[in-house]
Amino acid sequence: MRPKKPVEKPQCERFHIRLDVVCDPTNSLVKLADRIDWDGLDEKFASLYAEDVRPATATRRMIGLTLLQSLYGLDEDDVVNRWPENPYWQYLCGETFFQHRPPIVRSGLSKWRKRIKSKGMEALLQQTLVVGLDVGAVKQTSLKRVSVDTTVQPKAIAHPTDAKLLNRSRERLVNLAKKEDVNLRQSYKRKGPQAVLKAGRYAHARQMNRMRKQVKFLRTYLGRIVRDVERKADNMSEALRDELNLTKRLIKQQRNDKNKLYSLHEPHVACISKGKAHKKYEFGNKVSVCVTNKEGFILGTQGLEGNPYDGRTLKGALDQATQPTGTRPQRCYVDRGYRGHGVSETGIFISGQRRGITPTIKRELKRRSAIEAVIGHEKTEGRLG
Repeated sequence: MRPKKPVEKPQCERFHIRLDVVCDPTNSLVKLADRIDWDGLDEKFASLYAEDVRPATATRRMIGLTLLQSLYGLDEDDVVNRWPENPYWQYLCGETFFQHRPPIVRSGLSKWRKRIKSKGMEALLQQTLVVGLDVGAVKQTSLKRVSVDTTVQPKAIAHPTDAKLLNRSRERLVNLAKKEDVNLRQSYKRKGPQAVLKAGRYAHARQMNRMRKQVKFLRTYLGRIVRDVERKADNMSEALRDELNLTKRLIKQQRNDKNKLYSLHEPHVACISKGKAHKKYEFGNKVSVCVTNKEGFILGTQGLEGNPYDGRTLKGALDQATQPTGTRPQRCYVDRGYRGHGVSETGIFISGQRRGITPTIKRELKRRSAIEAVIGHEKTEGRLG
C-alpha cells in the first residue's frame, strides 16, 4: 500500500522536545529538508505501490536515508544504526520528536532502491539540482556548458582465474543440485580444491604446463557434473537452469574470446583497460558522468553495460542532462576518447582541438580536467568505488 505521510503534531508532548526546537535552523541538513519538495516526490513514487496490503514506510524517510547514505558515503548498516543518534538526520527524514529506535531494517534501503529503479534515482537527482539552483550553488546559465567523461565502477569480485572460477562454479552447481534432491554420481568435493591449490602453486613457480593440466582437470570435473545434472534433473527449476547456462558459458570460453565471464555472482562484469602502470585493468562496468563546466555540479550519471566506446555514450549523457531542467547543453567538453561521437546538435569540443576555438572556449576547455576531481570524490566519498 502507498506509504502514509508523517503526521504533523503541532501540540507538544510531555517529556518530549520537538526536533524543530532542538535543531539549529542554520544547519545544512535543516536547510535542505526545508527546500525539498517532499509532496512532489511522494506523488511520483505513489504508483510503485500496490493497494490492499500493509502500508509501506514513509517515502520521506526512505528518501532521507538514501540522501544521508550518499552524502556521508555510508553503507546500509551504518546509516540505519547511526540514525537514532543524530537529531538532524531525523529532522531530514520527517520526524517530529526524537526517536530512539532504528527507522527500518537494514535490507529496507536496498529493496527500496530496486523498487524505484533508475527513474526514481533520476528524480532524486533532479530534486538536488532544483535545490542547487534555488540556493545558488549552480547558475541557470551553467547548465549550457558541461563536461562529460567516463570512469570505471569496480565490482566487489575476486581477481578471476580459470581455476577459481571453474571450482566455484562446481560448488554452486553441486549445492543447487543438492537442494533439488538430484543425486549426483560424484561431487568432486575433495579433488576440486586440491586441483585449485596445485594450479596456484604451479603458476607461482612458473610451471605453466603443469598448471594447465590442473585447470583441464577442473574443467573435466565440471563438465561431468553438468552432464550428470542434465540426465537426472527431470523438472529443472529456473535457478538451476540459469546456473547451468552460466556453467556451459564458462566451460566453452577461450582465452581470446570477447564478453568473457569473470564472475558468477556478477556475470555482466567486464574487463576494462586503465592504461596506467599501477593498475592496468579493472573489473566492473563503465560509468558516464556529466557535470557543469564552471561549478562541477553533477547533472547526470549513467551506468553502462560492459565496456562501450566513449563516443557512443555521449548522446545518452547529454539526453540525461537535459531531462531534469529541459535545458539542452550548447557546449560540451570531452577528452580525446570521444572522437567519432556522432552528436551534431551540440557543440562538442575535444581536448587538444585548435580549430574554431575562441578565448572563452579555450578557457572552458582547460576546465574540462576538473571533472577528474569530481570523479575522484565520487569514488572515495560517493561510494562509486
